[in-house]
Amino acid sequence: MQNTDKFYINGKWVASSTNDTCDVINPATEQTIAQIAMGGKADVDQAVAAAKSAFKSFSKTSVEERSELLGRIIAVYKSKMGEIAKTISQEMGAPIKLANTAQAPSGLGHLIFAQKALEKFQFTEDIGTSRVVREPIGVCGLITPWNWPVNQIAAKVGPAIAAGCTMVLKPSEIAPLNAILFAEIMHEAGTPPGVFNLINGDGPGVGVPMSSHPDIEMMSFTGSTRAGISIAQESAPTIKRVTQELGGKSANIILDDAVFEKVVKRDTFNIFMNTGQSCNAPTRMLVPASRMEEAAAIAKATAESIRVGNPNDDATQVGPLVSEAQFSKVQALIQKGIDEGAKLEAGGIGRPDGLDTGYFVKPTIFSGVSNDMTIAREEIFGPVLSLIPYADEEQAVEIANDTVYGLSAYVSSGDLDRARSVGAQLRAGNVHLNGAALDIKAPFGGYKHSGNGREFGQWGLEEFLETKALLGFNTAD
Repeated sequence: MQNTDKFYINGKWVASSTNDTCDVINPATEQTIAQIAMGGKADVDQAVAAAKSAFKSFSKTSVEERSELLGRIIAVYKSKMGEIAKTISQEMGAPIKLANTAQAPSGLGHLIFAQKALEKFQFTEDIGTSRVVREPIGVCGLITPWNWPVNQIAAKVGPAIAAGCTMVLKPSEIAPLNAILFAEIMHEAGTPPGVFNLINGDGPGVGVPMSSHPDIEMMSFTGSTRAGISIAQESAPTIKRVTQELGGKSANIILDDAVFEKVVKRDTFNIFMNTGQSCNAPTRMLVPASRMEEAAAIAKATAESIRVGNPNDDATQVGPLVSEAQFSKVQALIQKGIDEGAKLEAGGIGRPDGLDTGYFVKPTIFSGVSNDMTIAREEIFGPVLSLIPYADEEQAVEIANDTVYGLSAYVSSGDLDRARSVGAQLRAGNVHLNGAALDIKAPFGGYKHSGNGREFGQWGLEEFLETKALLGFNTAD
């Protein structure tokens, strides 16, 4: 891949101000597949200056001009879908089938819906004698994660372009190659110089200078709650807007009238998608205490049927975790579950049989988990499911809401009205009823420690806008 040793600033590929580099590791082989340049404050200053200069003209472009730009970006993105999927699979371990059917297409979807939201959005509204105008907020700092990398890049870049903002992107240094491809897409699509800028680096070297920069008006961050707190603290002195999509520990309430064989199997499989590395994964499955044994048997059989292996194999359902650090964290939390007395139904410590190289883990099921156990409180970010018993519907809701997180929740019932009623009581930004999939036409974001603000569609666009009231605009002569 070209340009791994450069940054994209002001429409050109330029050298880093530092000599620092970072190896990109294929988590399936533990081998280095690329080396990227790592930036510093001088690179941030250069990129922000380019974005600030470009904002003067780009903020004044018409809806039609920005829609046409998004259309060109979408067209180029489509032509590189296979390359994007392959790159994501190699750098973060997603099975190639998942990369082709979900990882790469999700980025395309966000760009398409940003364009549709732009074309329908009302940027002005007359209220009495005043005109209310929605204007682009300014230069935006975007920091994105490694687990759904191009998905989160597009979910931020699309609405930022639609709003008329300019931006500086810092992707995760763990999986940065898809972001370099995305910058090449932006260039090929004819994005005006300075509108989109890319710098690779880590949190201290690039993230902190971005968050604290006086010329960045907004930080949009997706990642861990710990890092989100740091970004908010660094941003506070400059009074910039901060929107965050952070961690989760999503409850999944299986009501007693659900078809257990179908629902428990479906939701157990879902927890293992992307090797459990999804912030909205339904990691706490709440089941009636009287049916814990039944649910555990179904979950165990499902886990043991999962094919873990080489991400390049179309038959692989679960690939490796993204890094050695993530592998060690997940192993430690599995051991914690055992030590705290949860019943290990499937999986456990160590790699699956026959996989001695790579950060592979066993799909793991715990039953009889209490909601005060570590595995029920902390975000594991791996293929680990905790089955928690409840006595009645009221207690199920209480347990579901007993968490510092509030990104997603799930409810399944044989009666949709009952699922709706329970779902309305859950403190989460997204509630999935009866297996409903994520909808990128609906807002995405969380309550409590899961963040603030919303992404996707018109809600994502609104985050990048300021509101101005022109008083007396409609006053009669």
